[in-house]
Amino acid sequence: MGRMRILVTGAAGFIGSHYVRAMLNGEYAGFERTEITVLDKLTYAGNRANLPAEHPRLTFVHGDICDRQLLLDLLPGHEAVVHFAAESHVDRSLVRAADFVGTNCVGTHNVMEASLAAGVSRLVHVSTDEVYGSITEGRWTEEWPLAPNSPYAASKAAGDLITLSYARTHGLDVSITRCTNNYGPYQHVEKLIPLFTTNLLGGVPVPLYGDGSHIREWLHVSDHCRAVQLVLTGGRPGEVYNVGGGTERTNREITDLLLDLCEADPSLVDRAPDRKGHDLRYALDDSKIRTELGYAPEVPFEEGLASTVAWYADNPSWWQPLKKTGRQVSPTGGNGRGAHPVGSAAGRTS
Repeated sequence: MGRMRILVTGAAGFIGSHYVRAMLNGEYAGFERTEITVLDKLTYAGNRANLPAEHPRLTFVHGDICDRQLLLDLLPGHEAVVHFAAESHVDRSLVRAADFVGTNCVGTHNVMEASLAAGVSRLVHVSTDEVYGSITEGRWTEEWPLAPNSPYAASKAAGDLITLSYARTHGLDVSITRCTNNYGPYQHVEKLIPLFTTNLLGGVPVPLYGDGSHIREWLHVSDHCRAVQLVLTGGRPGEVYNVGGGTERTNREITDLLLDLCEADPSLVDRAPDRKGHDLRYALDDSKIRTELGYAPEVPFEEGLASTVAWYADNPSWWQPLKKTGRQVSPTGGNGRGAHPVGSAAGRTS
């Protein structure tokens, strides 16, 4: 799969843009000459500054995966698709669920339908661990029943089922990845780590949902993207692969680490009413991708978190305009002190 053309949807967002930059930088063996087409709607979460605009192997198309005709026109000539495009913020899904159903269900259906029509030979659909719901103890395997609790998670679960139906009914060569919480540079400031980091760097209060006891696994975006590439090149058709981080922290623990890294006063932490239907804990069993494809995270959490905070400290020109838009969403209405409650999905597919 050396010299080829890949369509990457949603790649002006956080995770997709990292994947594209890594491929263009020659980080994925055998793909050093791959030509990439990025299709992105450029919603609030998409940013052209996340991509090297003048790179000779990159073509950017401003468009929506809900536009099936666009996909039918665009896909011929591409050998593979990596489908990142999604609405991904849980809080937004509580107040604007229709956007999530449209992009994550209808849009995903369009990607599968157009890929089938164009004869695309390989696809990866990037999903989330939130489709499993919440787990008090133990870890989810790929065979775990889907039990999503938020409109975001439900729309991603629906997209997964649509994807699998095209593998089983039409023989489409597509695999699914379900990843834990991501963090790293270029993540939108509505998500926990960048929101708290940028607020604390500016002396602005940060609110925690509930008592901060909600537990998440954390994975650096570079490790996630390596896993996606492993699945693209070696994953089995019609299979799901969990991508875990192995680092569990409560939101309170994350907050304390960020307070230290930002040298901020603990008094900046406010408590906010808990989110509706807030999942207590996510935990993935990722032994399948480790055994089959040789995956293992490479970035130690403390090291990765420190470098992420340093990136935000060094790049205020990237994130300050996002703060000024005022488009962060909180169903609880915030607390009037310049921040919004956060505590669950910390960056999935956009």
